[in-house]
Amino acid sequence: MPLPILICDDSALARKQIAQSLPKDWDISISFAVDGVTCLESIRQGKGDIVFLDLNMPVMNGYEVLEEIQRNDLPAIVIVISGDIQEKAYQRVRELGAIDFIQKPINNTKLTSILEQYGIYKPGDYHSLSAPVKSEKIEFRDALQEVSNIAMGHAGDLLGRLLDVFILLPVPNVNTFESSELNMTLSHIAQHETVSAVSQGFIGSGINGEAIMIFHDASFTDIAKLLKYENMISNHLEIEVMNDISNILIGAFLNGLATQLTIPFSQGKPYVLGQHAKIESIIKNQQESWQKILTIEVNYVIQTHNIKCDLLLLFTEDSIPVIQTQIGYLLD
Repeated sequence: MPLPILICDDSALARKQIAQSLPKDWDISISFAVDGVTCLESIRQGKGDIVFLDLNMPVMNGYEVLEEIQRNDLPAIVIVISGDIQEKAYQRVRELGAIDFIQKPINNTKLTSILEQYGIYKPGDYHSLSAPVKSEKIEFRDALQEVSNIAMGHAGDLLGRLLDVFILLPVPNVNTFESSELNMTLSHIAQHETVSAVSQGFIGSGINGEAIMIFHDASFTDIAKLLKYENMISNHLEIEVMNDISNILIGAFLNGLATQLTIPFSQGKPYVLGQHAKIESIIKNQQESWQKILTIEVNYVIQTHNIKCDLLLLFTEDSIPVIQTQIGYLLD
């Protein structure tokens, strides 16, 4: 009887990549879930003896799923597959009962090795092949969101190590809109708050863009504490801290994108767009010459320290076809 396998990930690209990475001679039946709630329902229905679980999902994230499995003693062996590569994330999922952790993008050899290590899969033990997985259509936005999710994990890991904290990583937000809508789109990031922002341009093979790092003013006190600058913060030091953190997050994120899209990026020097003002006034005249903008938005949060910062990547209209072509290679 085929072993019930459940792949839980909000990304269609990730679900496809995981399914294709499973051993071809493994006698299994594969089900899919797009969020934690559906995942738990499927486990209760007997569809997930083995679960491959993402962490960053809407509705209910992977940590909450693991807590629910542990609390209710549900019959599921869980292997986490995530773009969140923080050491604290690995430790947390092991404490919540996951048997192992694989970072995205998934490595077929690593996956098979883990399955063999825990006796879940044994080469040569199967007389029938698993049923072919039905292919689902993967939209460009979904694929770029998954690529961004992996890049976000690398950036979050570096920031977490710098501050020695655990970074809460959300689902990245990918959108395309007219440049005239930029200010309206940004307003939801920091409603009724004052912020400071740093900008850094970047270019690649046929790709041009700008990265904007937005720091919520309420975060500076806790950032100073974590960096041992307590009672030392000044305007000059504040700018230095913003530039350092921007370099880390923007550079790591772009490196993550570059690796997956096989396009190297060069970065310009960061410069301060504005300090302690409403986001609309800081970004007021940003890229008015662009007609259409592709955006990737990531919100980094450290709840226990009241630290919030937002990374916004803006790509020119001419860059979009190049990114679409490179994303297409990942879908083959």
